[in-house]
Amino acid sequence: MATPSASPDHPTLDDAGVATAAAQAGAHVVRSLYGRSLARVDKGGGDFATAADVEAEHAILGVLRSARPDDAVLGEESGQHGTAGSARRWLVDPLCGTLNYAVGSMLVAVNVALCDGALRDGAAAVADPFSGEVFVTDGEAAWVLRDGVTEPLVPTSATRLVDVNLDPPFPSAPGFRAVDLLAHPGFVERFRPRVVSTTLALTWVAAGKRAAYVTDGADLAGSVHFAAGIALCRAAGCVVTGIDGDPVGPASRGLVVAADAGTHRLLMSVIGGEA
Repeated sequence: MATPSASPDHPTLDDAGVATAAAQAGAHVVRSLYGRSLARVDKGGGDFATAADVEAEHAILGVLRSARPDDAVLGEESGQHGTAGSARRWLVDPLCGTLNYAVGSMLVAVNVALCDGALRDGAAAVADPFSGEVFVTDGEAAWVLRDGVTEPLVPTSATRLVDVNLDPPFPSAPGFRAVDLLAHPGFVERFRPRVVSTTLALTWVAAGKRAAYVTDGADLAGSVHFAAGIALCRAAGCVVTGIDGDPVGPASRGLVVAADAGTHRLLMSVIGGEA
């Protein structure tokens, strides 16, 4: 749980240190370009990237290439780098919450995760560019780095706040629609919804700022958006499954991350229509 003391290209940095340095490099770019009028790259379907996404990914790739030149990298904006069949692959989301960022909201995250060929959790880091916090795991423990000090992540459901991702697409509809969850009597009786629209909310479950997080989607374990947050939550001791209750993986649907087993059971009962 030690704070990385080496430079990003120092050969003695462990994987958690590399993930931390890479996420911090991306966060620096995101922070420095905030509030500017930025060029947009249209991705279709209403999705887009900004110059901040592209430049932050470039900074992250620079750290990873320097520290781990033999590893493969999948970047959201620039695609695959290195050997596609490498046993070690870094998943990079340089700016999660681009729409938030583009309209002047600071609710964004920088995600960097190391996965092996079996998509097992490795080192990962999620940086909040504006709070300065970096949430880190080495694949076993999880901690937050704040002002040079590390503290363990301790999930708790005490807030009763549940973040629900309402962004399309909705692959599990009509069987599951996140918007329906918000109006379900069993949900509103026990929880209070929040909509942050960035995977920064996943780290908040690990840190005890949220009781749970719910989203639809497919193959989230291998997603540049979700891999780092999932790894952090698992290492912190959260309960992590799909919306069908199955382990998260290529065949699972969506994601339910809860601070504890009791909260997870309540959410699953509501999602399953039993409450």
